[in-house]
Amino acid sequence: MHTTTAKTSTVVPARAWSMLTLGVAAQVAGTVFVSTPAFLIPLLHTERGIPLAQAGLLASAPTIGMVLTLVAWGALADRFGERWVISIGLALTAAAAVGALAASSFTSLAVFFLLGGAASASANAASGRVVVGWFPRERRGLAMGIRQMSQPLGVTVAAVAVPGLASADGIGAAVALSLAVNAVLAIVCAIGIVNPTRPTAVRGGAVATAVANPYRSSSFLVRIHAVSVLLVVPQFTLSIFGIVWLVSEMHWNATGAGILIGVAQFIGAIGRIGMGVLSDRVGSRVRVLRWVAVAGCVAMLAVAATDLVGWGPVAAVAYIVATTISVADNGPAFTSVAEAAGTRWSGKALGMQNTGQFLAASAVGPLVGALIALIGYPLTFATIAVAPALSIPLIPIKDRAEPSGP
Repeated sequence: MHTTTAKTSTVVPARAWSMLTLGVAAQVAGTVFVSTPAFLIPLLHTERGIPLAQAGLLASAPTIGMVLTLVAWGALADRFGERWVISIGLALTAAAAVGALAASSFTSLAVFFLLGGAASASANAASGRVVVGWFPRERRGLAMGIRQMSQPLGVTVAAVAVPGLASADGIGAAVALSLAVNAVLAIVCAIGIVNPTRPTAVRGGAVATAVANPYRSSSFLVRIHAVSVLLVVPQFTLSIFGIVWLVSEMHWNATGAGILIGVAQFIGAIGRIGMGVLSDRVGSRVRVLRWVAVAGCVAMLAVAATDLVGWGPVAAVAYIVATTISVADNGPAFTSVAEAAGTRWSGKALGMQNTGQFLAASAVGPLVGALIALIGYPLTFATIAVAPALSIPLIPIKDRAEPSGP
């Protein structure tokens, strides 16, 4: 009897996979918009003379917008469900892309990127609830790993398409890509997403309407948030400044550098699935997080070393490896947060998780840009290795089980 029950708990409804697919596609669309300004840096910096720190600030504008709205989108998803939160957010992102197309100055372009980032946060906050709602715990590591492919896949699309479009036809052509994919996905998600059924807890014969705040009962969620903030620093350092590093230091052309970064992001996306499966097999999200943190520290030091000695081809390989590792923590971390928070807090908790990450990401653009200008790429990469090292003692020893009830 025990074996039958355990086996039944791992059955995944066929519809769950289609919901996961829509959630991934929605976040890919939003990520294409958010990633676009980072791949405009070579055009802005080398051809138009905009300082690297200022160009980095433009690259951070969408993530600043996301920081402002992630928790609010998560609360809306908790209250109204995922379908309309995702579809309306993507429609607003497409509208911001229209504004960016019409922008006549650097400042107005930055404002529309900020507004579009604020709108695109809807998919980040709500698509994680789709995974938690449709998949049993034994398969959530895999499902969340697939869902976490969204960000590197979106960066891959932007890396491959944006530099070439911008070089050939200007900024407008690059932004038009975001307009198209977000408008299409807004319609598709409005039609196709079905909100998962929410369990209702019954206590003493009455439906429980108040749910305990999981942040008050344990420091687990806060620690996972802090770890994720530190681990996101190498990720965004590599994604924002990788292309300009390859162009200015390794002497690649912009299109070739974009393709290399796209390859790295695609491999990272596949790696996220592997990390999700590994956390399911190991039976621990936090143990996998610890392995990723140690590997991330070593990888950033390797990138710094290859640049310092001028090993161009080896530096490219080191960059791919470091990028893959830098995105590997997201699946286990997000799954851990969703499981610890419970069904009726997962939207807000995932919003908090994303908020912390994007606060750090927003700082990476201008601060790391300024640090590169001050001490150069090799020493900057070595300095960034400190962030994953600091995260190791913060990782909890044991996973926190999903609370009973809602």
